[in-house]
Amino acid sequence: MDIKSLKVKEIIARGYINPSKLPGYDYVINPYVGCPHSCMYCYAEFMKHFSNHDEPWGTFTDVKVRSYAVKPVPLQGASVFLSSVTDCYNPLEEKYHITRKLLEQLRYSGAKITILTKSALVLRDIDIFKTIQDLTVGFSMNTDNDAFRREIEPGAASVLERLHALKTLKENGIKTWVHVSPVFPVLTDWKALVEMIMPYADSLSFENLKLRAASLVRVLLYITQKYPDLKPLYHQIYNENDMTYWRTLRKEILAFCNKYKLAAAVYFKEKEEN
Repeated sequence: MDIKSLKVKEIIARGYINPSKLPGYDYVINPYVGCPHSCMYCYAEFMKHFSNHDEPWGTFTDVKVRSYAVKPVPLQGASVFLSSVTDCYNPLEEKYHITRKLLEQLRYSGAKITILTKSALVLRDIDIFKTIQDLTVGFSMNTDNDAFRREIEPGAASVLERLHALKTLKENGIKTWVHVSPVFPVLTDWKALVEMIMPYADSLSFENLKLRAASLVRVLLYITQKYPDLKPLYHQIYNENDMTYWRTLRKEILAFCNKYKLAAAVYFKEKEEN
């Protein structure tokens, strides 16, 4: 959405570092509540229930500001993920610099830090990245087609902007990662995407499109209107919970990545949890 029409509110944060429910990570940091990317498929929409907002998800963002000291969490050897239910480099970061300030505090903590974003703003902080001993910066991408990208995640950086940022990070010696997610059945040309990013990504991961509640309605309506020939397949997957498509695709992805000796992990759920 247009950032000028975004409803922005500053809120007091008791702290930024919280225990993580994500596999492989000890802590998670979400400097913002909400996200202006307005992704059609966003899984984080459940956060609206905890934010006291009546506005549609994607039209508001709360900025976590802090006005008092918080007891630090011991992070030596811990793994920290930025971010799980927002984009820590969303357009508001350009004004508030909260992610940058947090990284300045974390860089000598001894933590293993992983960043995932859809924004080219991440390039602003290359100077800090170079001072962090164990850091991986990743981009979430699910298509090489920017027309499709504009329809499903209109507020995020373009495909070429993300590719340029990924390349720039790689050239600056930053460890890189691409999370191919969410993979839309048939619509995500994952082979073309992987071939485009493989020179610049140290590792890859894949996650299937998981839909529930409001996102299920939005995406299935989009498929019905835009790609009616795919409606039976999406109905089979999301209404009948038939995971045959994902099982087959998992094998294809692993075989392809193995052929090109690409470090890759596939996180496909065997059952939809609507």
